[in-house]
Amino acid sequence: MDLAQAMMVAGLGCRRGAPAEDVLAAITYALSVAGREATGLARLATSAAKAGEPGLRHAAAVLGLELLSLPEAALHAAAPHCLTRSARALEATGLPSLAEAAALAGAGEGARLLGPRVAAGRAATCALAECLP
Repeated sequence: MDLAQAMMVAGLGCRRGAPAEDVLAAITYALSVAGREATGLARLATSAAKAGEPGLRHAAAVLGLELLSLPEAALHAAAPHCLTRSARALEATGLPSLAEAAALAGAGEGARLLGPRVAAGRAATCALAECLP
């Protein structure tokens, strides 16, 4: 896979009221684990239910990236490809991992996760997915 041509998306999950600092820390940690740079991110993605969270919106603004609001159907279609299964996420969203499902759905058909979701503190999670254009 030619990484220069791959589109990378950060899928995000968070608790209500999560501060932007926690969201940014989760993104930074996920990039570090994957050995990638923030300059490779094309967009951030989350559920429609979370897209209004101020911490997510502020993190997107800091990074100068679009925060893609994904419909439930797209997230559930991506769910079988998630690597992580969180009881908390299942209870709250019906998804094994909101961050992983959002990353996959946000990157589009043929996307693959770069690894399981990571957490920063107790407020935010991030997973990275990429897909060739």
